[in-house]
Amino acid sequence: MEEEAFDAIVIGSGQGGNPLAKAMAQAGWKTAMIERNDVGGTCANVGCTPTKTMVASARVAYLARRGSDFGVKTGKVSVDFPAVIQRKRDIVAKSRKSGEKGLEETFNLTLIRGEACFVDAHEVSVASADGGKRILSAEKIFIDTGTRPVLPDISGLSDVPYLTNESIMELELLPEHLLVLGGGYIALEFAQMFRRFGSEVTLVQRDCALAEHEDSDVSDEIAKILREDGIEVLLEAETQSMQQATNEIVMNVIVDGARRELRGTHLLIAVGRAPNTEALHCEHADVELDSHGFVVANPRLETTAAGIWVLGDVKGGPAFTHISYDDHRVLRENLLEGGSRVTTGRLVPYTIFIDPELGRIGMTEAEALDAGKSVKVAKLPMSSVARASESAETRGFLKAIVDAETDQILGAAMLGVDGGEMAAQIQIAMMGGVTASALRDGIWSHPTRAEALNRLFRSYL
Repeated sequence: MEEEAFDAIVIGSGQGGNPLAKAMAQAGWKTAMIERNDVGGTCANVGCTPTKTMVASARVAYLARRGSDFGVKTGKVSVDFPAVIQRKRDIVAKSRKSGEKGLEETFNLTLIRGEACFVDAHEVSVASADGGKRILSAEKIFIDTGTRPVLPDISGLSDVPYLTNESIMELELLPEHLLVLGGGYIALEFAQMFRRFGSEVTLVQRDCALAEHEDSDVSDEIAKILREDGIEVLLEAETQSMQQATNEIVMNVIVDGARRELRGTHLLIAVGRAPNTEALHCEHADVELDSHGFVVANPRLETTAAGIWVLGDVKGGPAFTHISYDDHRVLRENLLEGGSRVTTGRLVPYTIFIDPELGRIGMTEAEALDAGKSVKVAKLPMSSVARASESAETRGFLKAIVDAETDQILGAAMLGVDGGEMAAQIQIAMMGGVTASALRDGIWSHPTRAEALNRLFRSYL
């Protein structure tokens, strides 16, 4: 078989791999992009784009039902679930088509469909769906293969028709009663979303808190919000087994030391993600994997094999689109611009798109204390924010952690409407070294949610 030579090969067309491949091609490198499924990776196809599209539909249903709170009569509200799914499909298709077009129209860049496998550190075999095979070679290879849902080891799981974050968004009918196993951001977003669409929802979390990496007051407030929305939230619930009954899935769990039988029409598994590295056979290229299968890399995103780099979720660490995109900037600057960027020390923001949102940046209170920091904690309920009261959106609170010695902001959890946008304001202050006192004394347009920064940083506990 004739070998096809390239300057660079990118395996996986995720949110880091795509812009990196285009940047290298535009720099004059003959580049191959290998993709086994849909262009755009998790974010565009089964992650951010489709879920936030459906979250938006769910919020409209929620607000329509609350019409009377604003003096608006709407009558009975119903959800056309197939229309919700079709709207999601249309937006995903548009995003995917745009991504494909961008790759295909880039000079020096070849999009190759198929499953990649390392032959050695400089050769990759690509098996296409029609049984064809190609051998590609390059001095520089980049791994961006992403992750997939983890399936827990629970007796009977393989015998029931479970859903993942991918398959649940292809349902044609709205679940009557959705059982959700997990307590992270995927589980939380889908639980609230489907409750607003009209499903009964039971959320089963093994740990003692939802969003377990947050401070306990944040986790407790999230649980309170979901329960107010009519979701049954079970914490410290150990799932023993599952089985299929007539038109129902049965979960046998232990809660508060007592055995309980949960019954639902559908089951969503949302307990974590695993790396897509099995098919790569990284051992052929001497690329080291950790005990969970993630690619091991240094702060410059170099793997243990010379000439092979990694970016995106497959390397472990924060699994966010914006981190994957920043990985591409690290590699682009270092390889194309002679830079020396590293991944250490970068601020990692994220938002959990429940309603109200949780926007997070920097340290939690617990992390700051564990690091030996002397801290002040600023906290303000959303009910004390004028714009929130005017909008009848008073659930949640704003919380910031401030270094007591330097007045620098160490982190924040903004649990409120537009929490992600408010956390971005805090992040900008942190990036610029703006002190908490400066935000406290700033002049913000009234009445905006931003002016809550005045009161927030006057409210130290």
